[in-house]
Amino acid sequence: MSAARLPVAANKVWVFYAFALPFAALTLIFGLWPILLSLSVSLTKSATALRPEPDYVGLANYMTVLTDPIFLRSLFSTLLYTGFAVAANLAFALAYAILLHSTLIGPGKTFFKIAMFLPVVTPDIAGYAVWRWLFDQSFGAVNAFIEILGLPPFGGISSPDTVFAAVLIAELWHHVGFYILIFLANLAICDRSLEEAAKIDGATRWQRIRFVILPQLRPALVINGVYAIIQFLKTFTVVVVMTKGGPNGATNFVSFYAYRLFDQGRYGEATAMASILFFIVAAVALAAYRLGERGRA
Repeated sequence: MSAARLPVAANKVWVFYAFALPFAALTLIFGLWPILLSLSVSLTKSATALRPEPDYVGLANYMTVLTDPIFLRSLFSTLLYTGFAVAANLAFALAYAILLHSTLIGPGKTFFKIAMFLPVVTPDIAGYAVWRWLFDQSFGAVNAFIEILGLPPFGGISSPDTVFAAVLIAELWHHVGFYILIFLANLAICDRSLEEAAKIDGATRWQRIRFVILPQLRPALVINGVYAIIQFLKTFTVVVVMTKGGPNGATNFVSFYAYRLFDQGRYGEATAMASILFFIVAAVALAAYRLGERGRA
C-alpha cells in the first residue's frame, strides 16, 4: 500500500515545486542579485563603478562613510525616527484593533475597518503630497483649523522641532491600517473563554487586556514589530515628497542621503551606505524576531 501511495506523494511534491520555483527565481533575480551587485559596487572606486572592469578599493568607501559626520547624524536621525514611528504605529494599531474587537462598537465596525485600511492602498506619492499641502504654513488646512481654535501655529514640515511629528503623522496614516489588520486577524483566533473566565473572576478591563489578551497577541506583535522596524528604517518616499531631507537636514535619513550621493555620481559611497543600512535592518529585525520568539517560549 505504501508503494502505491509513493507516486501520489511524489506528484504532490512536484506540484509544490512547480508553483514555488518561479517565485524563488524571481526572488533570486530581483532580490538577492541586486543586493550582491550593490555590495560589489560598494567595494569599487566611484569613477569606475559602472565600467565592465571597475577599480576595486576594498573597504575605503565604508571608511569614508563611517567618518562622515553627515552620515553619522543621518544614521542617528534614522534610528531615532524609527523608534518613535514603531512605537506610535504599534500602540495606535493595537488600541484600535482591541476597540474594534470589543463590544463597544456595534454595526459600524465594517466602516471603521475600511476607513483605516484605505490609506494603505492609497499611492504613496499622492497621499504624502496631500499631507504636504495640509502642513503648508501659508494655506495649509492644519494651521487654518488651529487658528480657529486660537492656538499657536504648528511648525509642520517647516520647522526642525516639528518635522518629525509631521512626517510621523503622515506615515502613521499610511501604514497603521496594515498593522491593525494583523492584530484583528490574531484577535479573531484568540480564546474568548479565557477573557470571559477572567471577567467572572472579577478582573478589570485593563487586567483582562494585560494578562489575557496581550499574551495571545504575541504572534501579531512579533510580525508587526519586525515589519515596522524594516519599514521605518528605510523611510524614503515620504522624505522625497514632503521634506527633501530638510529642514536643516532634520529628515536627511540614511536612505535619502544614499540616494543623493548616488544622484551625484558617488556610487561607491552611496552603495556602501545602502549596504550598511541593509545590515542594520537585517540585524535589528532578526534581533526583534528572536526576542519575540524567546518571550513566547
